Amino acid sequence: MEIERQFLVEKLPELPDTYEELQQGYISLEPEIRIRRIGESHFILTVKRGAGLVREEWETDISQQEYENLATRIYPGTRMIEKRRYHIELQDCRIAELHVHGGHLAGFNYVEVEFSTVEQAKSFVPPDWFGREVTENARFSYGTLAHEDGMELVRRLLIDK
Repeated sequence: MEIERQFLVEKLPELPDTYEELQQGYISLEPEIRIRRIGESHFILTVKRGAGLVREEWETDISQQEYENLATRIYPGTRMIEKRRYHIELQDCRIAELHVHGGHLAGFNYVEVEFSTVEQAKSFVPPDWFGREVTENARFSYGTLAHEDGMELVRRLLIDK
């Protein structure tokens, strides 16, 4: 189970020196089946079901060969997502994961914070640099943003304030 709130970020805060390079693609969109490479040597297969604040999530490590095999079979009409993930400690000792994108989503940034309980998530007060919340926005998902017109969706999200 994953309990997470997500926010758009229009103005980046000061970034830490360390980050993770990620690449992820989608094998299926319903349920959402994702492959992810973190750095050069960590590969993960993830299955997610549901939308919004609480989602079912299952993850397992896979080999580089399995990742490369699946990467040739990503969902039709989607592209690999490229991003840097920064871990930023917040005042309440929580960790924000800031995603700064490259590739076809260059210029799009968002931040997510995970919680142990729904109550913690609902009581969370985001810092000033967090932008508009998109946790419950059904149009915002990486499966949707992986499509070639992902940045067009981002533009619409920013206009529909």
